[in-house]
Amino acid sequence: MHDDIPEAFRQPVSESSSPRATPLVWVGSALGLAVLAAGGWFTLSALNTNPSESISEVAPAAPSPTPSAEPTTDDLLGHLSYEEAPPQELKPISADGRLKLRTSAAQAYQRMLASAKAAGVSLQPISAFRTVEEQNYLFFKVKEQRAQATAQRADVSAPPGHSEHHTGYAIDLGDATRSATNLSQSFDQTPAFKWLAANAARFSFELSFPKGNSQGVSYEPWHWRYVGDQPSLKTFYSARKLKETSAAEGDAP
Repeated sequence: MHDDIPEAFRQPVSESSSPRATPLVWVGSALGLAVLAAGGWFTLSALNTNPSESISEVAPAAPSPTPSAEPTTDDLLGHLSYEEAPPQELKPISADGRLKLRTSAAQAYQRMLASAKAAGVSLQPISAFRTVEEQNYLFFKVKEQRAQATAQRADVSAPPGHSEHHTGYAIDLGDATRSATNLSQSFDQTPAFKWLAANAARFSFELSFPKGNSQGVSYEPWHWRYVGDQPSLKTFYSARKLKETSAAEGDAP
């Protein structure tokens, strides 16, 4: 991307009596009813320890339907889909405030910057968070200006909605003492890149598109992404896993 910049009720018992019944019969009937009532109460209690709870409340619930939708991935010209970071989660990382990263990434970047400086290396931030609108210009307008084929443009710049820069976790870096190598593969020959290759992982930054990467995106030694917390890790690796699963299913006979 050389140009890739700027969630119970009881049933009542019926009673009947006969005007001709003898007291003995009446007493027997009453005793029988009492026994039946006691038996009914015992049965109900065994079923429902809370007399105020209805039978329908203790009946087993119907099983929930099984979801039928399968997870999918939006893979466009080799680039995965990413949501745009909310503005309130972004923090400036440049003196003029133009370049921003999500707070966790910004803090890790500042620590990495200071560590590099202490080692005599001058890291230069070139591009960080980017809106979909900005990516729209970088992809379509520049493609038109340079009369590039769509696939050719996608080799150096992600389509809008598919740039890691939308996430607020990705940053393009250069060497402040070797500006001619900015956004160039020759950046991997600079002191800045060599320091990053040896130390960036200590700050949870990793190279997004190394040589021969699985997405088929051109080698970008300047493009680094933060994967130092759960949200950032899920952002990049869930998307990658979906792409790999989708590709494997597509290759199945």
